[in-house]
Amino acid sequence: MLYVASKMARRRIAALVAVISAVLGGAALITTTAVLGESGFRSHAPVTRLTGADVLVGADQNFPDPAGGSIALPERASLQAGLVSEMATLPGVSAAAGDVSFPAAVLGADGQPVVAGDPATAGHGFSTTAFVGTTTGTAPTGGDQVALGQNLARAAGLGVGDTARVVADGRTRTVRITSLVTSADAGVYFTDEAAAELAGSAGSVDLIGITVPSDRRDAVIEEIRSRWPNLAVAQGDSRGDVLDPGLGAARTLLVALSGSMSGITLILVGFIVAGALGVSIDNQRRELALLRAVGATPRQIRRLAAGQACVAAGLALVPGIPLGYLLADQARRLLVRLDLLPEGLPLTFSPLPALGAAVLLLLTVQIAARSAAWRVSRRPATEAVAESRTEAPNDGRGARIRNGAGLLLIAGGTMLAVTPLVSRSVIAISTSALAGIIAAIGLALAGPTQLQALSARLPRRGSPTAWLAVSNLQGYARRFAGAGTTLGIAVVFVITYVFTQTTLMRAQADDTATGTKAGFSISAPALGGVPPGTLESVRALAGVEGAAAVSTTTLLRQYRMLGDVEVESTSAMILGPDAAPVLDLDVSAGSLDDLTGATVAAGASTHLEVGDEATLYLGDGTPATARVVAVYERDLGFGPLVASPDLVAGHTADLASSLLVRTTDEAALSAFMASRPGLVLGDPVTTATGPKGVPADVWINLAAIGVLLGYLLLGIANKLVAATTGRRAEFATLRLNGCTTRQILSMTRREAGLITATAVTAGLGLAATPMVLLGLGLLGRPYPSGPVWLVPVTIGVVALIGFLTVELATRHALRLPPAQALAQRE
Repeated sequence: MLYVASKMARRRIAALVAVISAVLGGAALITTTAVLGESGFRSHAPVTRLTGADVLVGADQNFPDPAGGSIALPERASLQAGLVSEMATLPGVSAAAGDVSFPAAVLGADGQPVVAGDPATAGHGFSTTAFVGTTTGTAPTGGDQVALGQNLARAAGLGVGDTARVVADGRTRTVRITSLVTSADAGVYFTDEAAAELAGSAGSVDLIGITVPSDRRDAVIEEIRSRWPNLAVAQGDSRGDVLDPGLGAARTLLVALSGSMSGITLILVGFIVAGALGVSIDNQRRELALLRAVGATPRQIRRLAAGQACVAAGLALVPGIPLGYLLADQARRLLVRLDLLPEGLPLTFSPLPALGAAVLLLLTVQIAARSAAWRVSRRPATEAVAESRTEAPNDGRGARIRNGAGLLLIAGGTMLAVTPLVSRSVIAISTSALAGIIAAIGLALAGPTQLQALSARLPRRGSPTAWLAVSNLQGYARRFAGAGTTLGIAVVFVITYVFTQTTLMRAQADDTATGTKAGFSISAPALGGVPPGTLESVRALAGVEGAAAVSTTTLLRQYRMLGDVEVESTSAMILGPDAAPVLDLDVSAGSLDDLTGATVAAGASTHLEVGDEATLYLGDGTPATARVVAVYERDLGFGPLVASPDLVAGHTADLASSLLVRTTDEAALSAFMASRPGLVLGDPVTTATGPKGVPADVWINLAAIGVLLGYLLLGIANKLVAATTGRRAEFATLRLNGCTTRQILSMTRREAGLITATAVTAGLGLAATPMVLLGLGLLGRPYPSGPVWLVPVTIGVVALIGFLTVELATRHALRLPPAQALAQRE
């Protein structure tokens, strides 16, 4: 069987090249998503601080998801300070110390902050220097004495005995430097008492560092876990996860990103691989039918087809999998550039993604090849030989079932597209894109029957080449529909996915632009947050009509859906009752003036009402019940929840991330900024943005769309080339019957024109409904937002691929003399 398969494969190189190309691209994409997903589960954050601690103990930063798995909590949960002394007395523990972090920065000679690390967490207690590195000098003994990390001291030009100005927790003080920490650290170390006061954490610590001999380490860890089962205990590389909970949230992002990309990736890979294999098997129908005639069993025929396909797939996996690992690293760099991943979080590379991609693709190839060979293997030998020159009719029971299923999917996609009219939310964006894909799958199933019915209505009058083109379209509807539906899927894919993202951007921009009354924002990134008292000073300036502090946090909302408990993690703004002069969230019920105490304002998409009690978990996992005091309509731009400062106090950063200011006297505001070191004046920003103001998640989606689109177009081109090259015998027969080369080229051009026109019409038709409804739901107009030129460019690219690949493949097929082409076929 292997010998026969190899002999047949040598005569079908073009079709197998299409299979190899499809599997190669699929292997690269699946490996990339698998590497990202595995890194989300197994990658560890680097240990950038407290490297001398053998064991780090922190609060568990994972919230159990009722649906399964867990949700990473980005806000640091604290521990009772008394745990430090208890752990220090455990058998085998050499030393234990509690660590706290708070905003701190050193002012240089010019009065501006010296940046040499993350100012938001640069302040610590001196006792933790035992886990950081060696010290030179003496320990600080009062609130006016500090130790500096070596890098920070060098950047500020300071040394032991020098006097410096330090901003700690937003307050400026003059201190004397008593020692330097000789490591790559950029911290500012106060006495433990002063650090606890500045961190506002009297009676609690962020982390506990422990030193323990290596031979006792496992026993100590087991003892801690048994006595305090709710704590996170880490050693070795996993210490970085306890050290920085924000990196744990970044790992969750990798898992979510991999999961969201894998769905559409697998759909496209399945379509492209199955399409390429369909062409390959279709070109071998006569050989397979003759094998049936000489005694081959149906199982042998299917095994022969699957064997050829698996050999081609195996060849493609060799370069495709390493390419996927390279693409995964490029994807990580993109995420870092968009500030969605920290630079220090590495990817985890192991053989598992390669193994998973290989198994998945080989399974796909097996199923697709056996399915493509199913009909010819099951037909009686005489009928199989008779049908090997023509296609089986599309009016059988199987064809009717496929046609009905395809039409049902198209109808289902249309119904799903109504979601934006019901809910103006991010869910509407997802369902609009999903509606287009479901309809495209329906087009692939119903395409052959519908194309045959359409071709029967096409006029047959005209030139002989036009007659031949229409006759071929009707007689080989399945072959032409395979190419046409794939081109149509490309149109649907591009239009729906790009325009859903651009429409989301426009809706968010409209919400924020309309709802932001402030003209400026004040931030202090080099100080770790806006210093206390800045808001009151700004309000006292001449011309200021309104000013409010704005921060963001993470809230987990628990609710019931279809009887099941669901927990949704979302980014929420922190606003006080003084936000009305600078922000207009289009409140439809209640008032933002009531945002005090344990209260929230809810977006309309949450379906909460004024007076409802929302079950929440704060960013550090603390449970809370908040009363809804306002419902607003601009939740696409400002998020689904707005929390009062009182609700999250003590559970997130104390310093505001920015101030929004509305003023008629810009000169007075600029003069104030010049007198305050570390403050930065900019445009009002209320949402997370990436390069050029585009939200980072939109950049991710657009980048993924570009990669997947390239793979899709490559698969289409390969399929068209293979299908056209497989018609050598048909072209040879026409030439022997008097057709010229020019006439055959004219015929295939007309065929390409009919295929392209059908694909573009079907693609635009299927994409039009979800896009019209999306525009109505999000923008209040019957069309989406986005680059208008994308539609003609998409049509042009599809037409170019359709015509160019058919033209080149036809010219290549016509190079052989007719007799030689027929001999190779026979």
